[in-house]
Amino acid sequence: MPGLAPSTRPYRCINRRLALATAFAVFSLGASAEDLVQVYRDAQRYDAVYAAARHTLDAGRERLPQGRALILPTLNLSGNATRSRTESDSRDTSVQPSFVRNPSSIGYTLTLAQPIFRPQNWLQYRQAEFQVAQAEASFGQASQDLIVRVAQAYFDVLASQDTLGLVRAQKAAISEQLAQAKRNFEVGTATITDTHEAQARYDLISAQEIAAQNDLENRRRALQLITGKEYRELKSLRSEVKLSPPNPNNMETWVELAEKQSYPVQIQEAASEVAALEAKRASAGHLPTLDAVATYGQTGQTASTTSNVGADITSSSIGLQFALPLYQGGAISSREREAAALSLRAKEDLENARRTAALTSRQTYLTVINGIAQIGALEQARVSSQSALESNKLGYEVGVRINIDVLNAQQQLYSTERDLAVARYNTITNQLRLKAAAGSLREEDLEEVNRALAP
Repeated sequence: MPGLAPSTRPYRCINRRLALATAFAVFSLGASAEDLVQVYRDAQRYDAVYAAARHTLDAGRERLPQGRALILPTLNLSGNATRSRTESDSRDTSVQPSFVRNPSSIGYTLTLAQPIFRPQNWLQYRQAEFQVAQAEASFGQASQDLIVRVAQAYFDVLASQDTLGLVRAQKAAISEQLAQAKRNFEVGTATITDTHEAQARYDLISAQEIAAQNDLENRRRALQLITGKEYRELKSLRSEVKLSPPNPNNMETWVELAEKQSYPVQIQEAASEVAALEAKRASAGHLPTLDAVATYGQTGQTASTTSNVGADITSSSIGLQFALPLYQGGAISSREREAAALSLRAKEDLENARRTAALTSRQTYLTVINGIAQIGALEQARVSSQSALESNKLGYEVGVRINIDVLNAQQQLYSTERDLAVARYNTITNQLRLKAAAGSLREEDLEEVNRALAP
């Protein structure tokens, strides 16, 4: 249809300006662009929160050898060395003469003890196994959080870059519209109102450009906080990428996964087991203990108060050591009641963790589904906004539209473009959050998102 040819030129000019602005931004910052996986690798090496979680895991794993040590034998070595002076003034030297002696002794004792019956130690060893599981689940949660934080910061930067690019393209379009309004006023085909309206829009978009630049700088600093690097350029999302719904595309399936395997639930399950074993350990405080103990020692002394002749003494023993707590002022019973109450609290915390995981997965699932639907609606709105701008441009050229109509159509188009980009980024990060809520987020999921970036 030949009649549509003039109306396509303004849109092509807008696309050309946006492409040139984007290309200029890319080449001015440098040709090398980092992708999402590389940024994530940098964050793994730098992020303090993740590093702290890794050290916490290392510390938590030490609970197992500490618990095992309670049921293994212990071997201790003790030594002593003494030197003393003894003066004896006899009252009857005919019976016992006076003397001065300086006796000294040196010796050591080796003690071996093997617990035979210590229920509390065995229960503490079992607690250590669950404490290690709790530490590993906490680190798994920290790993998922790092993936989500990196993706959020990465796409926040891209969203700010897109906003700045769109603002600059809109500024260029308004500048062209302002120049056209001035020319039309000079030749008498338009009023001064058109010029004032275009000038007002130009001043406003200039202020928005400053705000967009500031926001982009803040987003870059936020990403730098996680990775420790300032990136000259990040790879952008491909414009033709299509986001698919969650797999499986069933909300209750995600809820079931979250209730069973999400890391907050795993952490609380381990904590509940530790609390239950602690209640049993408190009850075991009433039980007796039995240990096998063996000692071996040698002592050498030069003299004594009764003899001025030294001696070397070797002693050894082996036997059983039995202990039964009879009365401790009620402390054991009190600790037993305390541990029982804490165990019940841990069970309620576990139930709350499951309910929270279910709620989070439902909310995130719906957010992803609605985000995909919003993207489709915004894509259609973008087509309509483009058509509206072209129609208003043509109408302004033939005199059936005024300048403000063109400016409003331009603003609507750029706002739609911005909202569409933000919706895509938010939906991608929410897809990662959904997998994190189910405890299934892995680095492979981040690599899949990375493949959606432009080469």
